[in-house]
Amino acid sequence: MRTAQARRSFQLSHWSFMFAEIALWSFVVLAVTGAVLMVFYDPGMTQVTYDGPYAPLRGALVSQAFDSTMQLSLEVRGGLLIRQIHHWSALVFVAAVVLQLLRMFLTGAFRRPRTGQWLIWVALLGLGMLAGETGNALPDDLLSGGSLWLMVSVVQSVPVVGTWAASLLFGSAFPGEQVIPVLYGGHLLLSLVVAALLLARELLVRRNGHSRFVASLPVRRGARPLMAGATAGMLIIFGFGFQIAPVWLYGPARPTQVSAGSVPDWYMGFLDGALRIMPGWELTLGGYTLSLAVLVPAVVVPGVFFTALAAYPVAERVVAMRRGRPVPASGLLDRPREKPVKTALAVAGVTFYGLLWTAAANDQLAHSFHLTVESVTIFFRYAVFIGPVVAFVVTRWICLALRQSEREAAEHGVESGVIVRTPDGGFHERLEPDRRERRPELKVLS
Repeated sequence: MRTAQARRSFQLSHWSFMFAEIALWSFVVLAVTGAVLMVFYDPGMTQVTYDGPYAPLRGALVSQAFDSTMQLSLEVRGGLLIRQIHHWSALVFVAAVVLQLLRMFLTGAFRRPRTGQWLIWVALLGLGMLAGETGNALPDDLLSGGSLWLMVSVVQSVPVVGTWAASLLFGSAFPGEQVIPVLYGGHLLLSLVVAALLLARELLVRRNGHSRFVASLPVRRGARPLMAGATAGMLIIFGFGFQIAPVWLYGPARPTQVSAGSVPDWYMGFLDGALRIMPGWELTLGGYTLSLAVLVPAVVVPGVFFTALAAYPVAERVVAMRRGRPVPASGLLDRPREKPVKTALAVAGVTFYGLLWTAAANDQLAHSFHLTVESVTIFFRYAVFIGPVVAFVVTRWICLALRQSEREAAEHGVESGVIVRTPDGGFHERLEPDRRERRPELKVLS
């Protein structure tokens, strides 16, 4: 029976284990700064006259949400710093979750008994994106107003329930007078769910222990407080030194206006890119028209992606059981080269996402390289299918080559750098046995 201390061993025995800690402490900063912002923010959409210190907007009709955001940014002492730290924390949180998922996938840390932790991280990615988007809409500025147009388009593209869901969100007309309060409530609810999932993940880690590599570094005692301080400190530096979401420059939201050059947060760039390169297809069934140009990139592609992530541990185990293949010993992580197909799938997925993300800048790429937007768009339509295949093949070949190199080193030895002379006058380098640690024998599924 392992003690609690033994269960917590290997917590930070490898640098890649820091991603989970960064995500945890980024959310703590999010919760603290969000609690402060709640004191000053008013989610109302009633129109008021702005009479604050920002002269270009003085006398303009704005919503209570925008007015309170302006007051928080320009009149409350330290308010702008808190807003910017909160925004940066959201960006870092999603990035840390993505890197944690990638680490778990590449190393096989999703296998039993840690499948529950994998599912929690998959859920955290989706919830973090939704929480970020609902939070971005709360200032009710011109940039968030553009996000509302995308939101209503995506919701209405869903068959059967799309129109009903849009009426619940926006009321009888767009943008209506209830969307900001609804999104504010949804933002708070999502934050509570994320907090509950992080707590559940901590409990699972304590129960199942941490996975580890065969050759693990010694555990750094007291690493968690250091990670908490480092994460909070960097977020404060970001909030203090790098401007983000200057709502006074955008102005209040207007249904007929969209901010020029507006782009979503980094984690939603793939959605923008997918919408840009998707052909304008429509499908009519039973008198109802489906907008495939919105439904496929905004609903189907993310839905397939998250379903595949959640189902992969079970699918891998089912395939292994049917083929009688061995699985790694419990608690030991794979090196990516040891699983060429799985690693190649990860790189192909990253390539697919990266191409969609880059496609979100098709207009800027066309301007920079003196091309037409149509030609750049057509290029990405082919690249999102060809690129992942090429990435899969190349990555698998690299993994196999690395495994072959290790096999030869184990059989013949490694270079020592020592040159010896033979009795007949020749010279050759002395080879030494490869002393690198190997994985133990694998156990076969029963």
